[in-house]
Amino acid sequence: MPDLKETKAQRVERLKRAKNPWDHLDEIRQFARDGFDSIPPEWLGTYFRPWGIYTQGDGIGVIGGKNGEGKAVPYFMVRIRIPNGLLTSEQARTIADLSEHFGNGVADVTVRQNVQLHWVRVENLPELLERLWSVGLRTTGACGDVTRNITGCPLAGIHSRELADVSSLALALDKELGGNPDFYNLPRKFKITITACPDWCSYPEINDISFTATLRTNNDKSFSSTSHQSPVTNHEIGFSLRIAGGLSTEPHLAVKLNAFIRWEQVLPVARAIAEVFRESEVLRQSREKARLKFLFLQHGWTADSFLAAIESKLGYKLDPAAPEQLPASIHRDHLGVLPQKQPGLFAIGANVIRGRITPAQIRVAADLAEHHGDGHLRATPMQNLLLINILESRVASVVQELVASGLPVEANAFLRGTVACTGSEFCKLALTETKSYARWLTEQLEERFPGYQEDIKLHITGCPNSCGQHWIADIGIEGKKIKHEGKMVDAYYFCVGGSVGQFASIARPVGYRCAADEVPNAITRLLDHFHAHRHHAEPLQKFLARNTIDQLRSILSGQPPTQAEFVPRDLPSDRVPHTIEDRP
Repeated sequence: MPDLKETKAQRVERLKRAKNPWDHLDEIRQFARDGFDSIPPEWLGTYFRPWGIYTQGDGIGVIGGKNGEGKAVPYFMVRIRIPNGLLTSEQARTIADLSEHFGNGVADVTVRQNVQLHWVRVENLPELLERLWSVGLRTTGACGDVTRNITGCPLAGIHSRELADVSSLALALDKELGGNPDFYNLPRKFKITITACPDWCSYPEINDISFTATLRTNNDKSFSSTSHQSPVTNHEIGFSLRIAGGLSTEPHLAVKLNAFIRWEQVLPVARAIAEVFRESEVLRQSREKARLKFLFLQHGWTADSFLAAIESKLGYKLDPAAPEQLPASIHRDHLGVLPQKQPGLFAIGANVIRGRITPAQIRVAADLAEHHGDGHLRATPMQNLLLINILESRVASVVQELVASGLPVEANAFLRGTVACTGSEFCKLALTETKSYARWLTEQLEERFPGYQEDIKLHITGCPNSCGQHWIADIGIEGKKIKHEGKMVDAYYFCVGGSVGQFASIARPVGYRCAADEVPNAITRLLDHFHAHRHHAEPLQKFLARNTIDQLRSILSGQPPTQAEFVPRDLPSDRVPHTIEDRP
């Protein structure tokens, strides 16, 4: 009988079983000596990824490639793992130096509080890694089928309304699962967040594991001396637990389990869930269906069955869930001048426009943190930066210097609410360029709606994989290509009405697509209609929810409902690759 052809999933699983790349730094050093052409395909396609390293696209994205993936150039994207977004000024300056010396001055802050560099040559990888290690930073686990960067509130420890400072647990989770050889071979990437932020700024709704701090009345005998007691009399601080959130081509909001997780249970519960994921062979059959969410989407798992699996691993029952307050606010970015819970101290959130930051800007932020604060700054899940512990007397001068460096503290509504993925500039899966486009689009909208005050979330993703998180945006646009005047041009497909928190929902594809340069006109029509026809003080979120798909398509296109052609949300004929999808 002829040999059966090995599938992509089978090949990747075989390679992962054969080698833990974290044990083979020596091979990376040898590649650096011998040059890019010496690197075998299994390293380029599989083994570099757990090191936080991806091959870089040729600048035109998926176009010109094959099997749904564009051509690579002999350069790398290197993602730096920053648990909870916590940085020192020394670490920030090191990142700036590496970006300048090895990355053509390009650095991106991501929606998982990482920083990623581009244009890195293999010859420079060993030195880059060693310089990161020297200041306590690493890249291991920032990409690949592993536990990704542990995210949390960048205001942890200083937020005036947080229940507790849980950054120590974020760091403990990072130590327990991030870069741990016991978990280097998961079915796919694995995302965890832990937060006590009342705004849920790290998006627990779309993580594989989400711990959100909550209070329960401490009126039973199960309270232990290791539990964390609230300043509120007779209340214990613990966590609600959600699992299996994720976006990509098949979005799924995280499922809440009926469990109250005590402080001391966080690590064992996270490890138990990671073990359930690791041991799920059914998720290793297809790269496209390998995320934890597919246990719910395709394999019949429920909240109860998953909780039973966790408790089987733990060997004990978890307490029932406590009530919690879901956030209603739309913005979770912590921009502006924010009073800390420490009297007389302030945090300052600066907008990193489209997430792209220069070495000079990083150094300005580091210098300000050192000279006017305590030398600490933080990356946020909205691709921004926070300076902390700034004396009130120095706030004005810090704001002035940030603004002068191109890091505005008071951003207009469009800049503030815009997120953009990496796009075709560097990503091999993208159909459209997103970073420069995001700047142009926000400038267009600000020009048309000067001083716009309404809350709005506008997310731009360059392909169906939703690295720009368009499924949870008021207005999410997904990159496409269309033929215009005989040429293929960038275009975007509209998905609207996404939300998180109290009104969590996945954005609806409305059947409207247009060329990229027509997007400002479409959004203008939508916002004009919103302001003309909204109910009294109705937010955009509710307006979008009460309009039908046909009505929204008509508004966006400027055509009567009977003439507004419905365009299906077409996906590539080949399965959408998920090998490079996580720019967050």
